[in-house]
Amino acid sequence: MCGIIGYIGKKDAKEILLNGLKRLEYRGYDSAGIAVLQKRKTSNIEKITVFKEIGKVEKLEQKIDRIRLISSVGIAHTRWATHGKPSKSNAHPHVDCAEMISVVHNGIIENYRELRSELEEEGHVFRSETDSEVVPHMIENYMKTMSFVQAFSKTLKKLKGTYAIVAIHAASPGKVFAARLSSPMVLGVGNGEYILASDASAIVEHTNTVVYLDDYEMAIVSHDGYSIRSFTQKEKRKKEMSLDWSMDQAKKEGFDHFMLKEICEQPRSIQDAIRGRYISENGLARLGGLASVEKQLRGIKRCVIVSCGTSYFSALVGKYMIEEYAGISVDVEYASEFRYKKAILDDQTMVLCISQSGETADTLAALREAKNKGALTVGIVNVVGSSIARETDSGVYNHAGPEVSVASTKAFTSQLALLVLLTVFLGRQRSMSLSTGKRILKELSEIPQKIQKILEKKDSIRNVVKKYVSYENFLYVGRKYNSPIALEGALKIKEIAYVHAEGYPAGEMKHGPIALIHKNFPVVVIVPDDSVSDKMMSGIEEMKARGARIFCISTENRSDIAEIVDDVVYIPKTLEMLTPLLSVIPLQLFAYFFALERGYDVDRPRNLAKSVTVE
Repeated sequence: MCGIIGYIGKKDAKEILLNGLKRLEYRGYDSAGIAVLQKRKTSNIEKITVFKEIGKVEKLEQKIDRIRLISSVGIAHTRWATHGKPSKSNAHPHVDCAEMISVVHNGIIENYRELRSELEEEGHVFRSETDSEVVPHMIENYMKTMSFVQAFSKTLKKLKGTYAIVAIHAASPGKVFAARLSSPMVLGVGNGEYILASDASAIVEHTNTVVYLDDYEMAIVSHDGYSIRSFTQKEKRKKEMSLDWSMDQAKKEGFDHFMLKEICEQPRSIQDAIRGRYISENGLARLGGLASVEKQLRGIKRCVIVSCGTSYFSALVGKYMIEEYAGISVDVEYASEFRYKKAILDDQTMVLCISQSGETADTLAALREAKNKGALTVGIVNVVGSSIARETDSGVYNHAGPEVSVASTKAFTSQLALLVLLTVFLGRQRSMSLSTGKRILKELSEIPQKIQKILEKKDSIRNVVKKYVSYENFLYVGRKYNSPIALEGALKIKEIAYVHAEGYPAGEMKHGPIALIHKNFPVVVIVPDDSVSDKMMSGIEEMKARGARIFCISTENRSDIAEIVDDVVYIPKTLEMLTPLLSVIPLQLFAYFFALERGYDVDRPRNLAKSVTVE
């Protein structure tokens, strides 16, 4: 949610900042703004120039292009409204009364009403309805008796909530200041230039060397270098890290949308997720990120998986895998609820945190609660150096590359692939046989090619979509391993096509939902050839008897399905536990083409953000 970028260097700050905002558009936003330091015409004293617009970054860019704007220092922001409606006045950057300080902020300042009231009593005049505007005014107020750095630090310590903040000061023209508490902030270290951003997608075009700020840390960045300090001004040494993806990976490369590109990248992203991570002849998973806790994992009796959104559905599939093949009891919790319940954890419990960004606020809070309770924590994340990756005891990276479209596709299937490897890893520590391990790994290695076969059918899937595009309600059903895939399929079409869809375990239909079935309520049914396919067939007959139109996902050897459903897409045969990796692909394409047929912005659906970094 929201996007931040700050720049100091030798180049034109305006161009760097605007391009950075475009890289951050996928996070979701409703307005955009930029502030740069410029020399005044009448003197050498710097001034802050601010431009804001409601709507797309292109609108802001068109406005700025008409103005001579030369600067090598600046900050910019894309806002996703929380406090105050989308408007120019509520857009960032915000300034103080004297317009000497400008600030951009991600997060929520929970005590802003109290702080604003105090500042208004001191004579400060506010121009917006936002919580963020208190920050420049507080700094200004403290600067009556102290330096900017001292005032910045004191302000940070007064704020309650979550924030990533970047600030510039007209009287400190060669510096940019940043801070973080529970909202991501990364510093890109380039050749004579530095870029601060809310995520690496705005940085990778300029450098692959980054420093991740941790909570309660601030950065002071100048043309000559940077320093990292605690809020109490204690200097800290930070390790520079290398990003594991390039700018080319974050481009559309000829595809109409990032979502379609990322759907079609799944053969490669799964291959990247599993490459070098298994020894097929020994039936073993080799997960280097778990080496430091391998002995502890042998002793765990229970696993709790915490996640949100699409990652939650991958966790539900993982529960089936781990319980069936590793013999470990698994609970799956919404991270947003886990943090508020009395969690029963001990040193024989593994808490597995799954997050594409590694910055999901609720999952990060759940992780910290688990660590506080003494549980072993493990992460599955896509972004190297992200908060969850740094704070878990150990973990595994997806290596899926950047996922730009808001609707997750390749991150989901790479999570599933890693859950398969984790299942084999834990299972072989216990009672899983050599032959079972070898069989699972062999079948997993063939999944990329099988996904490619499904992708070759995308034109026929689009033709199926045209038959359903007028419907406003859908029911998605599946059973056992594919029950979570029904939930994920329903989420996808809700996210990007804005139609009502429910995902349901097929066995629950007669306990209520079947009352909804009629000719204008189509059902998407997932029926691979597995241990519950006969049960699923009975359910299909019941729904057809009530007039339902049925779109089915089934395996290639089930030609009998076509006789009773309206439309069917076939997927290759594989092990039951691996069918979710295949059955989800047609559902991703179905949602994509459905939204496309309705003329929606597939990559940036309304009201949604890619990374939810506030509660």
